[in-house]
Amino acid sequence: MKILFWLSLAGILYTYVGYPIVMWMLARVRPRFWKTAPISPSVGIVLAVHNGAMLLPGKIQHLLSLDYPNIQEIILVSDGSTDGTAELLAAEQPPRVKTIVLQQHGGKAVAINAGLAVATAEVIVFVDIRPEIGPGAIAQLVSNFADEKVGCVSGNLKLRQEGHDAASAAIGGFYWRYEQWIRTCEAVTDSPVGVYGGFYAIRRKLAVRQPDGMILDDMFQPLSIIRQGYRSVVDPNAYVYDIWPKNVGNEFHRKVRTLAGNFQLFQLAPWTLTPQNRVLFQLLSHKVMRLIVPYFLVLMFASAVILGVHSPLYAIFAVLQGLGWVIALAGLGGRIPVIDRVAAPASALLVLNAAAVVGLYRFLFTPGPLWKIWNLNKPAGFTSEQRS
Repeated sequence: MKILFWLSLAGILYTYVGYPIVMWMLARVRPRFWKTAPISPSVGIVLAVHNGAMLLPGKIQHLLSLDYPNIQEIILVSDGSTDGTAELLAAEQPPRVKTIVLQQHGGKAVAINAGLAVATAEVIVFVDIRPEIGPGAIAQLVSNFADEKVGCVSGNLKLRQEGHDAASAAIGGFYWRYEQWIRTCEAVTDSPVGVYGGFYAIRRKLAVRQPDGMILDDMFQPLSIIRQGYRSVVDPNAYVYDIWPKNVGNEFHRKVRTLAGNFQLFQLAPWTLTPQNRVLFQLLSHKVMRLIVPYFLVLMFASAVILGVHSPLYAIFAVLQGLGWVIALAGLGGRIPVIDRVAAPASALLVLNAAAVVGLYRFLFTPGPLWKIWNLNKPAGFTSEQRS
């Protein structure tokens, strides 16, 4: 029991503290900076959308107004939309806009593959329908391709949090800054294992067709490019603005989908868990360990309770952990502003770990293609337009 307790504690501490410190130290001791310079390759923008009729007209205008001078094509792909999106795309569009209407709803990967099949620009920028691209962000993003070894570049997501409850604000605030910091350290040492899927760019010649049904294009595509010997990097000055779900229930649903996608990635691309993946250490430490942490937490608590019968030290551990989860639950359900704010970090941690467990369940037992997970218990207030 003692071994189980200490191994569980060590696994938790390594995941949340140890690995980030290791990457920070490597970034300082052995940095691998890359070249950036003002360049102007042709750029193609690919947007996959399902039922985005309400947001699409504004998004098209936004993309057409971007200040990068060499946007060669804007490729809009309707993924089996039923709300008028297909009819909107069938209407006459400006010359740079190419439209593809897929009759069957096949998921984002199928739509992205269709967009890539007709793309001709040197650099492809993937965007989602909701995010707003900042001034100069495209030029900033492509400047990283001045380094011939850079094959993928992610922008810097800034989250708007007006009207969010305390737990969802903690996930989109502290947790996201923590996540971005880790990815930046990974980029300085080699490459991050994933990027923000709403705004990232790749060299078209390195693009890899995704398996149908793939959820995490923002992991599969960068890892596939890294596999070819190139780097994936993060540009902190290429700003994009987005908003995540405002309440913790919808945020939980979003995380379940993302974490279920991790299991799917390992299933559809098993090479990611082999030495063929140059950033295997980062993937195991950053992603796989987070999927295991919920079970470490349960084992640590259970072993502390058993050992605490005869040891005050372990009894204290059990009480502290139990108190932490009570505070986390109070923050989720108390609806008391002061308690919500104080408990928000613990509530966010509880939500993220619970989502990992439910994500595994969804991966194992979701009927049909996993990308249809969005249609299971679809949360109110977070529409399909916002998910594209």
